Amino acid sequence: MRNRLFATLLPLALLALLVLAPAASAYNDGRGFYGPTDDKVVTDAGFILIIFFPLFVFTMSMLQKKLDKRKEARKAGEKLLGGANWRGGW
Repeated sequence: MRNRLFATLLPLALLALLVLAPAASAYNDGRGFYGPTDDKVVTDAGFILIIFFPLFVFTMSMLQKKLDKRKEARKAGEKLLGGANWRGGW
């Protein structure tokens, strides 16, 4: 049953993509959502990427540092208690 459903839906999906592809590329003369792409737009996008990636790495590093600090504090607290969970007996 599953193979028959797949065998009928795959050709229909491919046919729909082939039928709708010309309309998608013809919309807005192929310029996309932003508009015409000239040298200034590409340069600005490059500068945005140059700024974004170092900021992203810095932010994630600070987050990791804070999480590691919390983990070390928790481990030190457990060490001070001396494994209180395992004290006692039956």
